[in-house]
Amino acid sequence: MTKAILIDDEPLAREVVKEYLEEYPDVQVVAECGDGFEGVKAIALHQPDLIFLDIQMPKITGFEMLELIEQRPGVIFTSAFDEYAIKAFETHAIDYLLKPFSKDRFKKAVEKWMERKNLSEARQQVQALLETAPVSPIHSERIVVKSGSSIKIIPTADVIYLEAYDDYVKIHTSEGVFLKNKTMHFFESSLDDKQFVRVHRSFIAKVSEITKLVPYEKDSYRLVIKSGESLPVSKTGHVKLKALLQL
Repeated sequence: MTKAILIDDEPLAREVVKEYLEEYPDVQVVAECGDGFEGVKAIALHQPDLIFLDIQMPKITGFEMLELIEQRPGVIFTSAFDEYAIKAFETHAIDYLLKPFSKDRFKKAVEKWMERKNLSEARQQVQALLETAPVSPIHSERIVVKSGSSIKIIPTADVIYLEAYDDYVKIHTSEGVFLKNKTMHFFESSLDDKQFVRVHRSFIAKVSEITKLVPYEKDSYRLVIKSGESLPVSKTGHVKLKALLQL
């Protein structure tokens, strides 16, 4: 039996998926969710094999929801997302249904998913999609993290700096430090480059937090921020800072 969860803020859209799934007696819908917050909880509770996921939803987007899940199920996107984003799905062989979709198109997507035997490969493809899909403007305004059993939305205005930490990135804020399962490259490309600058392979600093740039040993520098902490600056980071701060 395949366990499935429907995550879409439109009840009618969920009804359409349920109706189409009636032709698949081996697929059991174990939960329906109206937003990403509910989706994260339902996935943790039911451990589904497959989710039907909308992208543009209230509270957090479908992409942001997936970023919070460590053991991701198979995903079939059901969205009215634009064509540019669809190209990203095609690149990584992710199943998607562009609303409004027909029963035949739905059947092809489900059967394509069922033919997949390597779930770990499918999960890797979802991770690749999350790293390379067109960045929504919302990514430059906030970072969504999991804090214990709750979900926290951090405005980028509250971020002091970011630090690489194994497979995660540490988000340093005035409230504390939070972990995000993303790469430094993702944040470098998604954050506003007028507000944040990558000063080192392991650090991204907020421009408004910088107080001074000081020499450190031979031909190297460190960046001092308002909290009094100092961050290492690479040669490339030094060039960026000089241009940005007009030094």
